[in-house]
Amino acid sequence: MPSDTQLNAIRTKVENGQRLSFEDGFYLDQHADLFTLGELANIVRERKNGQVTYYNVNEHLNPTNVCVYRCTFCAFRADLKSEKGFVMSDEQILHRAEECHSRGATELHIVGGLHHKLPYEWYLNIVKMIHEAYPEIHIKAWTAVEWDWFSRMTGRPTKELLAEMKDAGLGSLPGGGAEIFHPDIRTQICDYKADGEQWIRVHREAHELGLRSNATMLYGHIEKIEHRLDHLIRLRNLQDETGGFQTFIPLAFHPDNTRLSHIPKPSGLMDLRTMALSRLMLDNFPHIKAYWVMLGIKIAQTALSYGADDLDGTVVHETIYHAAGSDSPQELGVDEIKRLIKEAGRVPVERDTLYHEVIRENGTSWKQGRKLQLV
Repeated sequence: MPSDTQLNAIRTKVENGQRLSFEDGFYLDQHADLFTLGELANIVRERKNGQVTYYNVNEHLNPTNVCVYRCTFCAFRADLKSEKGFVMSDEQILHRAEECHSRGATELHIVGGLHHKLPYEWYLNIVKMIHEAYPEIHIKAWTAVEWDWFSRMTGRPTKELLAEMKDAGLGSLPGGGAEIFHPDIRTQICDYKADGEQWIRVHREAHELGLRSNATMLYGHIEKIEHRLDHLIRLRNLQDETGGFQTFIPLAFHPDNTRLSHIPKPSGLMDLRTMALSRLMLDNFPHIKAYWVMLGIKIAQTALSYGADDLDGTVVHETIYHAAGSDSPQELGVDEIKRLIKEAGRVPVERDTLYHEVIRENGTSWKQGRKLQLV
């Protein structure tokens, strides 16, 4: 590490498990080289999770891409009468759930568009019918933006809707829709939809109901380091309050087919620096995920030495980021995931959504093991 008084003071904080300030984060971004950031982030990563890297066997379900909002960064959405617009039938949705079950997946990740001609009950029924048909599959569904939309449609409080969905079979919330919380940026890239405070409120309410959730940040577009740090500290503050977040996922912006297509895709250097800084700032988050769909396989694998301890899962049927130009595969097999983790010098451990160890009796039959420690 360079002979720099402030960098050395930050290193001492990291080694002693002390919290970094906004100013510390800003200094690291401006003055620490990539390898220094990686070294420091790896200290935290190994303190919390040792040599383990987690993965899960999951599938994605996007029941509709019709959306009332027109976020500048989104290539997935479609207008009601657009040729690319779609709404899945109950039969198609249950077929996807059956596929998920037959593959031995432990999780179905469900997000979609905010369809202004479909009632809230349509979304509720998706959770209900999947849970009734396949109760062993964990349903992780609907971003905070979707919950806010459900509330606007029904005139009911989001906490009441969360409780209703939980009773119907909802297991946890994904972290999407966070984008960048700072209003100077959010109003430019996703005006009108739920703002940063509303996103925080929905996740607070979910945690109060005993639902775990993930958190995300979309980086590499028009935001700057101060906006990213502001975002991370808001998440850290809520985690101090509730302890309900499991994983943070930095999401690299993909510009293709969006209204920000003139912006270059984040470099691998930025991906790794953002991963490392996220691990350092989010001292109270047990896990940091390298989402290979957005990062690409090589950067995601490298990120396991830059703070990440989770590689996500098999995924299958991901459409949102592929619409925006992701050139990663549609899915990865378990053997390939294990190989990538081992090549990175880590120990692969399969988990379920709530970080219980998954014990496989064969390829598709499984049972829940011990609760994996959340530090």
